[in-house]
Amino acid sequence: MTIKVLAYLIIPVYTIAFTGGYNWFTTNFSVIGNLMDKKLAFLIWGIVVGLYFYLIYRRLRPLVRLRPLFSQLIPAALALLFCAITTPYLPDEMPLKSFLHIVFAFVSTVLLLIYLAAVVWVRYRLNPGPYRPYLAGLALILVISLVLLAMAGIISSALEIFVTLTTVAMSERLSNRIRREGPWKKAATLWSLTGSRAA
Repeated sequence: MTIKVLAYLIIPVYTIAFTGGYNWFTTNFSVIGNLMDKKLAFLIWGIVVGLYFYLIYRRLRPLVRLRPLFSQLIPAALALLFCAITTPYLPDEMPLKSFLHIVFAFVSTVLLLIYLAAVVWVRYRLNPGPYRPYLAGLALILVISLVLLAMAGIISSALEIFVTLTTVAMSERLSNRIRREGPWKKAATLWSLTGSRAA
């Protein structure tokens, strides 16, 4: 219930409210979040989104066996999200910290998408039918993200809102799908990314 409320109410409403009043194609979360009256709101946004993906990770971890490298992607992504939120983005005054802020935020997002792709791929190899839409969904997220990037010429609020809301919704539906498949798939039929059966 907590995950559903976060995914379909709190995160969408808060994300849109956080960027309200600003042009979504000429600003981004970094610019807005470093305004004096938005710093606390940006921190809260990061905490809420980080908590959500931690809950998703905790739900999926016992159900999907990934190689150690892939299983640590969400903890790494959350650590980088924290670094991004707490590193100032003031290009004129602090160019190095601003550059690091961009790197932290970008890599955090990439790690999250790789983790979701790894989870989907593991389940797809086991049971292709139900997971084909998730593979298509991830591909669509990537394509639309590139379109939004091309339209704005920058990593814009529109792009960040889109990626946030779509990955949040997809991860909620994905985790529910995996939970519904039943305990028989937890025991001895999960495929690792190497293609071998879990013990």
